[in-house]
Amino acid sequence: MAEHEADPGFDIESPNAARMYDYYLGGNANFAVDRETAERFLKVVPSARQWAYANRAFLGRAVRFMVAQGVDQFLDLGSGIPTVGNVHEIAQETAPAARVAYVDREPVAVAHAEALLDGTPRVSITQADIRDPEAVLSAPGVAGLLDFSRPVGVLAVAILHFVADEDDPSEIVRRYRAACAPGSYLALSHLSPVTFTDDQLNGAHAIYNRTSTPGTLRSRDHIAELLAGYELVDPGLVLLPEWRPDDPVDPEAAALTNSYAAVGVLPAG
Repeated sequence: MAEHEADPGFDIESPNAARMYDYYLGGNANFAVDRETAERFLKVVPSARQWAYANRAFLGRAVRFMVAQGVDQFLDLGSGIPTVGNVHEIAQETAPAARVAYVDREPVAVAHAEALLDGTPRVSITQADIRDPEAVLSAPGVAGLLDFSRPVGVLAVAILHFVADEDDPSEIVRRYRAACAPGSYLALSHLSPVTFTDDQLNGAHAIYNRTSTPGTLRSRDHIAELLAGYELVDPGLVLLPEWRPDDPVDPEAAALTNSYAAVGVLPAG
């Protein structure tokens, strides 16, 4: 996005994680400050771009899996900036009637989504903070599109590490889970200090703490707590590229993504 095209209401002076993620993926919905900050981060964590692509690939595999189980409506929390391989494109390829409600609080992500989705049937974008489940679930773009009396695929992909411990991410997930019918799914990916050195952790925190979305890395055990109430489908909670990969995965490369992923189903009763 050229700076002269930015809405005057957008903050183009502070870096933002959603726009940095877009930059890692080769998108153009980012500003100079995002690119500069992302390049500094890549010097600290050279594998960040590989993580971004691995995360996007996991999202696609998770959505295709859910569609194969009969799920035809999705709530994408912290959906980010639209790029190739969006949830509605993946879902509607197999299930043309699939409905997708995107939710993000970042104004640039929402503005890009509105432009991209203009006129697209059965798809909405809502600007809201995912930390307020009741506001998200009651928003017209969500409540007016999705039928929560039937199974919904909730996507929390690379978003909960931006929810601080004091905001109680487990309780936030519980409130979304409580709104869903049995047979609903949750797809989750989350950053974790798998191979990070102390210098990388310190450098990464120093960079992201200057953004509008500082992160909280969690251990595998703590990530597992976020999945309480769901029955995990095989292979369970694993390193990001190892969740039902399309091709063989190098374990060392998988570890360098410093992220875990899982898909769980909400059982009856």
